Amino acid sequence: MAAIPSPLALPGLPVLEQTPIIIEKMLSAANDAEMQWKPAVDRWSISEVLAHLADMERVNRGFVQKMLDGENPVLEGYDQNAAYAAGKYSGGKPRERLRSFCHERDRSLSWLRYVPPTMISRIGQYGELGKVTIGNLLNEWVCHDLGHVRQIAEIYRAVAFYPSMGPFERYYVLKP
Repeated sequence: MAAIPSPLALPGLPVLEQTPIIIEKMLSAANDAEMQWKPAVDRWSISEVLAHLADMERVNRGFVQKMLDGENPVLEGYDQNAAYAAGKYSGGKPRERLRSFCHERDRSLSWLRYVPPTMISRIGQYGELGKVTIGNLLNEWVCHDLGHVRQIAEIYRAVAFYPSMGPFERYYVLKP
């Protein structure tokens, strides 16, 4: 029987705890070439996604800290496409990127465990979105994680397994 989440827990922490484990296990047999493969020039590789995930850990911690420290602070919008275009996620070794994400996630979880659940209603002003709460941000953090887990899985299956499926390819339409 699954444990019922405590109403006093911050939303999404169990998923945030599992994401690095899921990604590590999924990529345990992946090689560097597979993790650096890009489905198209303008699409991200697994390695770039991992760099982005590590970066977002720092950004999200900063947002939560600002909301804890001040009344209704302005939260600078984050443009992941601009960061990508500037080369922030390119280069680097895929396994180092994975370790960096896992390390940053550990830092986030260690820190988030000390945030009182009563603080989830703290507010900040986020760009064109306007008012957001810590609870909104935590739920977005989890949704963001799950989207990238799906993206990593789709890229990995497209580069590592689909090309060798032979006639079974006709049953799949991949969109990495």
